[in-house]
Amino acid sequence: MPSDEHTLTGRTPPSRRHYPRVKTPEGVSVYWRCEGLEDTSPVRDLSVGGLFLETGETRALGTTVRLEFLVQEGAIPAEAVVRYVRPGSGMGLKFTSVHREDAPRLTALVNRSTGSTNNL
Repeated sequence: MPSDEHTLTGRTPPSRRHYPRVKTPEGVSVYWRCEGLEDTSPVRDLSVGGLFLETGETRALGTTVRLEFLVQEGAIPAEAVVRYVRPGSGMGLKFTSVHREDAPRLTALVNRSTGSTNNL
């Protein structure tokens, strides 16, 4: 008999995310650089709080990554920190810095993604 409280009550644990992630439409990618590595990777999912990059070149938890989205909303520079690593698949990043003038474009990108896909 399972001893997990969530299994017994039928409830699922709450998400730790502050913002829901959405799958991004095909073609959304980001140029990123950190620790001497520069690469361009597809963005699998996105929120105003972070994203998941598809890449085989992952970095350690806590590493700062500089980003630049390459999308129709225009270049969107940002900084993020590695919060989750899936070796061979990619890494989850939490935004730590987005310039005030770039925030509306990031929000537009998230909204465009929400309109064309389902929330995760």
